[in-house]
Amino acid sequence: MEKADIIVLGSGGFGLSLAVMLNGMGHDVTVWSKFKAELDDIRRDGENKAKLPGVKISKEIRLTDDISEAKGKDLVIFGIPVNFVRDVAKEAAPYIDEKSVVVNTGKGLEGGSLKFISQVIFEETGKKIVVLTGPSHAEEVAIGMPTTVIAASEIPAQAEYVQTVMSNSTLRIYNNDDVIGCEIGGAMKNIIALCAGICDGMGFGDNTKAALMTRGMWEITRLGIALGGKEKTFAGLSGIGDLIVTCTSMHSRNRRAGILIGQGVDPEEAVKQVGTVEGYFCTKAAYELSRKCKICLPITEKCYDVLYNGASPRDAIRELMGRPKRQESEMSLYELK
Repeated sequence: MEKADIIVLGSGGFGLSLAVMLNGMGHDVTVWSKFKAELDDIRRDGENKAKLPGVKISKEIRLTDDISEAKGKDLVIFGIPVNFVRDVAKEAAPYIDEKSVVVNTGKGLEGGSLKFISQVIFEETGKKIVVLTGPSHAEEVAIGMPTTVIAASEIPAQAEYVQTVMSNSTLRIYNNDDVIGCEIGGAMKNIIALCAGICDGMGFGDNTKAALMTRGMWEITRLGIALGGKEKTFAGLSGIGDLIVTCTSMHSRNRRAGILIGQGVDPEEAVKQVGTVEGYFCTKAAYELSRKCKICLPITEKCYDVLYNGASPRDAIRELMGRPKRQESEMSLYELK
């Protein structure tokens, strides 16, 4: 295995889980964060107690708040929440070398612009990136539980490099050239996971969750195809795989926030209690994209009403169940008025 010099931008749970794994493989690893206090806490405690409790951070992993240390790295890995990616990419851009391979692990759509993270990073750095996505909770990656993910890139050699450098006995990486499809799958599964949590919080059972996940997968596929993704992508790890893990696990912040909402907690308060809940912001972006593309996404629309318009979850479910009868595979368009 080729030894690589790697920097992870962001000291959150998934970024740190990758840093721990890559350090264990013998790579040189640096973790950057703009929050010096958080880095000081990690140095003192040997772990990030808030975001990755119980996982020891080796002293071999260099911690820095100087983003110029991205210079000269073989891999630059973004582990940044979607709404902060643009600012970090702009700050890092002068130090990212032409030879560096840039990887993004975040999942979502940029608010306002409705752009994919790959588009945001390209606009700020001029670099085509590798999207690393799939069913991969940080808590499990960090302790070496078998995990499979996708490395998606328009440049096959970059995806192959990531596959070579990051694959090990507990992380298996498949390559894919459908960047858009992989990003849509990773972003929209958070919406469905929020809804799954709401159903759990309301006391609904397995039948409800199975229906929600299946019909939710149709919505992800509809929007993904409309935006240029490939249908087969959504049957893979970045589609149904990521949906399963996020809708069923208590590691999922989206599901946990949804449970609170289903129990009657105000959506904004639920997000505040849980922390980063990408599905909350992605719901608004996906709703706006669906209107722009004239694609009918009933679950996403009702989630938007619950999160942003004060709608009752119980009313939303009743309205979903009462929709006009349709063929299962129908790709519905909005009626223009």
